[in-house]
Amino acid sequence: MCLIALAWEAHPRYRLALIANRDELHARPASAAAPDPERSDVYGGRDLQQGGSWLLVSTRGRLAAVTNVRAGLSAEPMPRSRGALVHDFAHGEAGSEEYLSALADTAAEYGRFNLLVWDGRSLRFASNHPQYSTHAVAPGLHAMSNGAFDAAWPKSGLAMRALDRWLEQPLDDAASPRELTPLFDALADTTPAPDTALPDTGVGLDLERALSPPFVRSPRYGTRCSSVVLIDGQEITFAERRFGPDAMPIGETQSVLAIGVTERRT
Repeated sequence: MCLIALAWEAHPRYRLALIANRDELHARPASAAAPDPERSDVYGGRDLQQGGSWLLVSTRGRLAAVTNVRAGLSAEPMPRSRGALVHDFAHGEAGSEEYLSALADTAAEYGRFNLLVWDGRSLRFASNHPQYSTHAVAPGLHAMSNGAFDAAWPKSGLAMRALDRWLEQPLDDAASPRELTPLFDALADTTPAPDTALPDTGVGLDLERALSPPFVRSPRYGTRCSSVVLIDGQEITFAERRFGPDAMPIGETQSVLAIGVTERRT
């Protein structure tokens, strides 16, 4: 993922609401959101190159999501894949604090990452840049992109405001495809941020501009999927829209998973 906005313990129905865009090379193989072939209670997309994921949930009451951290044009290859962090937490049994505490020993072996993990009780954040650190996520609205947690990047602010507006609306049928449209519309915004608002992550002004919208559109690298995850006391709604080069729509799915049940309803 390269953009995540979330509301944590800030809504009467949804304990956790998350919207996200995954930006990646279009040539990198990936699977659509679906039950994980290794265990049926885990659901999400899979990176078919390294075997990990960018966003997974489990009906055991778990969620993990990762973004990379942008700090210059090049980064040295690392022995461990960021996607493994998501895979291992979603498939595992450790609580969020326990998992992130154990991660301290190997965090430097992964590419630069921002990581969210939820164990059904607590939501925690961790990053290995500039050094490993972790903390509990406070109730409220937050955003995570390719910089520091809650960094005031234009795309992060747009996503948080869209999520906040959506959560303020009547939610009798909030998870219907029609009602999710405003969230997907916000994630589909391709408007570049003004130069004065751009972060400086060491990649140059032209690339900062190209990467500044919530939705990155190009033939080689861009937004591959947009996701909405809504978690209440009984269910996890997971909706995904997928895109090819130049924002070509290539599919969408929406599933409702009963917490505590390993079967999926669509």
